[in-house]
Amino acid sequence: MIGAKKTTRRLASLSLLFFSLLSFAAAQPALHVTSQDYEDYSRVIITFPSDLPFTLERDGSLLLVKIQSRLSFRLRADPVQSRLVKSFNWVKSNDLFIVVIQLQDERFRYDSFRIERKRQLVLDFYDQTGRPAGWTAQSPPPPAPPESEIKEETPATVAAGIPPELSPPPAKGIRTIIIDPGHGGLEVGAKGQFGTLEKDVTLAISRKLKAVIERNLSFNVELTRDKDTDVSLGDRASIANNQRAELFISIHANSSYRRNANGSETFFLSLNASDEEARRLAYLENNSANLDRPIDNESKDEIMMILWDMAQSAYLKQSQRLAEIIQDELNSLLGTKDRGIKQAPFKVLTGVACPAVLVEVAFISNPEEEKGLVREDFQQNVAQAIYRGLVRYIKLMS
Repeated sequence: MIGAKKTTRRLASLSLLFFSLLSFAAAQPALHVTSQDYEDYSRVIITFPSDLPFTLERDGSLLLVKIQSRLSFRLRADPVQSRLVKSFNWVKSNDLFIVVIQLQDERFRYDSFRIERKRQLVLDFYDQTGRPAGWTAQSPPPPAPPESEIKEETPATVAAGIPPELSPPPAKGIRTIIIDPGHGGLEVGAKGQFGTLEKDVTLAISRKLKAVIERNLSFNVELTRDKDTDVSLGDRASIANNQRAELFISIHANSSYRRNANGSETFFLSLNASDEEARRLAYLENNSANLDRPIDNESKDEIMMILWDMAQSAYLKQSQRLAEIIQDELNSLLGTKDRGIKQAPFKVLTGVACPAVLVEVAFISNPEEEKGLVREDFQQNVAQAIYRGLVRYIKLMS
């Protein structure tokens, strides 16, 4: 009888312990991982229990999501439903938690972005051909992504401090984007105190901007020059029009007689400059090959006719909106001084039959900003900021 009572008490204690553990597990915050296949990619969504810093690291067929947190939480992974993703695993070490995503093959690429309001990290995986592993022409088409998974454009901190790229669907009507690296060849543009040349900085940033657009958007992206060569201002407009460009973005580095001038500026076309400094900058950009030769009356008349034609096509209004959005992204993402958008008669923007802006990303005449302009991370951040502005503009126009 005594033995039976002991057994009953032991069972009661074990039951209490079991339900206590269940209650603790239920109360413990969870990190939720799900997967699903779509026609051209496999998507993994990680929902965080709170706002946590993380980095992404690729190792062979593995993608590691490294999360820094002193708080303890558990992993809740749904069964893997993916042709490309093989498994999810979970590793903990002190304050480091690692979600290990194993792919079927190490030959893959991925895009990432965050949905801040849902505390979600979204990872889209592709094989080298852009198709999920195991895809065949006979495979039934998977369902389209639900509207709840529309990608938002909020910056996040990932490896190397570079915000993850966005991958919104292409907007209707936007097919070709022209990026114009300012100056080139014998026309070096502005020169910094430490010898940095504007033509080199603009080409480096333009290449990075082209890469991030091509990686995330299904658009054709062309550069007016892809190396250190001379391209006339008229030819730059001709390239855009021959390619039937939908958008034109000219990249430059600013210069001022005031050494402490700093920040970014974004311009759209107007015959009348916003202020004297904008007028001076436009004059320097328009005549950098021969500063002693002013704009003659014939050229002014030509600009006036082109402006009139563009105004009739409503490009000026669209250009202004694009300039506003890009300037906003440069201010917020790079933490630069808000110098606002401005208007000036830049020749490179005249004759372009589409919305067109000119971005002065920073002041090469400012020694501190000159140091930033030659750094890879700063150039990448500038490209990312312009890209984010481009995405916002496309969504707005669509």
